[in-house]
Amino acid sequence: MSGKPELTINFIVVGGGIAGLACAIALRRVGHRVVVLEQHSDADVWKMSHGGIRLPPNVSKILFHWGLERALRQVSITSNAMEVEIYETGEYLGTHLWEAEVLRETGGDFLFLHHDGLRKLLYDAAIAAGAEVRAGTKVVSVSGKGPHVTLTTGETLLADVIIGADGRSSVVQQAIIGKDAFNAVPYQSLFYNTTVPAELMRADPQLAPFFKRPIETMFVWLGNNRTAVAFRIGGKDEFALHLWVPPRQKGLCDDECWGGGLDLKEMRRQLGECEPRLLKLTKLAATPARVQVKMVPPIEDWVDEHGRMVIIGEAAHPLPAGSLQGGAMAVEDAAVLAKLFSHLRDKDQISTFLHAFQDLREDRCASVVHTEQCNLYFQMLPTGPQQEQRDQDMRAKTAQGESVFGGGEASEQWEQLKELWGYDAEDEADDWWVKWGLLRERAKQRSLDMEAEMNAARLSSLRVRA
Repeated sequence: MSGKPELTINFIVVGGGIAGLACAIALRRVGHRVVVLEQHSDADVWKMSHGGIRLPPNVSKILFHWGLERALRQVSITSNAMEVEIYETGEYLGTHLWEAEVLRETGGDFLFLHHDGLRKLLYDAAIAAGAEVRAGTKVVSVSGKGPHVTLTTGETLLADVIIGADGRSSVVQQAIIGKDAFNAVPYQSLFYNTTVPAELMRADPQLAPFFKRPIETMFVWLGNNRTAVAFRIGGKDEFALHLWVPPRQKGLCDDECWGGGLDLKEMRRQLGECEPRLLKLTKLAATPARVQVKMVPPIEDWVDEHGRMVIIGEAAHPLPAGSLQGGAMAVEDAAVLAKLFSHLRDKDQISTFLHAFQDLREDRCASVVHTEQCNLYFQMLPTGPQQEQRDQDMRAKTAQGESVFGGGEASEQWEQLKELWGYDAEDEADDWWVKWGLLRERAKQRSLDMEAEMNAARLSSLRVRA
């Protein structure tokens, strides 16, 4: 359990997804009161929780630290390798093993699970921690002045701090920056997220080998403006399938679709030229979700002018849909924010802590977003000299018995991953408190002491004169 603040306050968290629930857990761990408002009903939320999710070590270690390791391992699978192939032909380019030493240093594991398994785990943990989660509660407006939110029912709820964890087109984000940062940007590709029943895969001679690797493996296909990722997920006997394809293909729809109703045949038509196993996977897949992939510029203001509202997760730093670090950044945000507010002594500190949160997270998140954008570009390189060089480098490394990320551009990307995974969110917040927070508090206390001494001196002088 984290340290408790001298003063506990009321938080309203707008949004009950991964970011909002993680925030509720983290804040309850340090003793603050939390109400989470989720606009969708429970039934709709579970319907929208599509496909698999990958949790890199930098986030799994936070969840382990929160006491959720046992529950997380029950619904997840630990990955140890990545296999790379050509999207159009299925040609094997090589394999990369996660380095045991690197993983030990990070304190976490690379985990695969179903999105609804992660959400249920976080929901149960938030409730057990004492948070209130209200489903089917839509917020229509928010304000940091006398912090409050207004619901569709006309009800107004008050809080000391309002946290916008309500995703890319965030109500809280729009209240802070005056526009919808996500919708203002054109989309560059489409992301499909679905699952395939493992039972059907095992019955197919071409697909059964996916289950026969000696170690748990994620499969990545590199294509001409297309890419795919597949991996076995814990909690359910299923394979997750992620697809990124070009937008605006003739005769096909690009609209986002979360809650079902999407035609599988349409997804297959989006595939373009692909190897037979990928085509088979899409024929056996469940109804997918489809999301537009955008490269959103950094959002400058995460905190409102009154210092009482803040945005986190996708509302603050949208990543390309399907990114490895998507859920991880939201949980890191929650950990840092709660750690800062574990030192709360006075409401005058609220604005300082919210701005410190942005200062601590802004560069980290910008770096991660940039890396995820580069990774997606690397996987979807159009046919040409750069793509040919990438593939040839991987073939050469495999021929020499090396990892596909053993040198060159690919090696640089792997070094970036190690840096990403080694980050400790709560340590960053603790460092800020030691270097700056305590210093500010001591300076403030000295100022108060000096003021008290001056007032005492004036009072003494007045008494002498009398």
